[in-house]
Amino acid sequence: MYTLVVVDDEYEIRTGLSNCFPWREVGFNVVKQFENGKECLNYICKNKVDTVLCDVKMPIMSGIELAKEIFEKNIDTKMVIISGYTDFEYARQALRYGVKDYIVKPTKYNEMVEVFKRIKSELDNENKSERNIVDNGKSKEFNSIISIIKNYVEENYNNVTLEDVAKIVYMNPYYLSKYFKQKTGMNFSDYITYVRMKKAVEFLKNPLYKTYEVGYMIGYKNPKNFSRAFKKYFKKSPKEYINSAINFEE
Repeated sequence: MYTLVVVDDEYEIRTGLSNCFPWREVGFNVVKQFENGKECLNYICKNKVDTVLCDVKMPIMSGIELAKEIFEKNIDTKMVIISGYTDFEYARQALRYGVKDYIVKPTKYNEMVEVFKRIKSELDNENKSERNIVDNGKSKEFNSIISIIKNYVEENYNNVTLEDVAKIVYMNPYYLSKYFKQKTGMNFSDYITYVRMKKAVEFLKNPLYKTYEVGYMIGYKNPKNFSRAFKKYFKKSPKEYINSAINFEE
């Protein structure tokens, strides 16, 4: 439901437009009524209003003057002018200031419906585009945070902790753990193990390194803990894994 403000210096017309037209069926909700453009301008400068339906000739500030202010102040609202005047100059000025439509009194029901259905469609499309931009921005932000986390783990796999990473991305450790799981489908501790085991395989392929040295290099101070973790991950001990790799290559 989009917001609508009705502006007309004649009370009967103003209340009639506000209360007798089925706005909700078209997708709008009349939130305010004003008798001149100045009152309306003061309101929309402080409150988000999607559409303004305004008479063209009023005291203090006319509809054209209001349209000019909205245009020059770049206020995000769509404006429709109703008028008892068919003078082309009024319509020309209205178009110059970005007025969406110029309806001549007496207003016809079908014309009003058509005009505001078109404006609702425009608002729907604009909101959809804004949501897509926001969603894409959030997606990029999420991907960026995950990339930072993964890069940090890749570079500090031998002594990284959840608390260390939380400080890097300015998150609470508990929230970071849940966030990482949500975005990657993997527990943070499992990801550290994944990176360490990947590095362990690289180092084990180098005959210059002994098994306990590899364990120490990737963050295991106790050789038994490394061998146990390696076997749990690969279902083979470090020695069995390397032997099977050598046999496969042969």
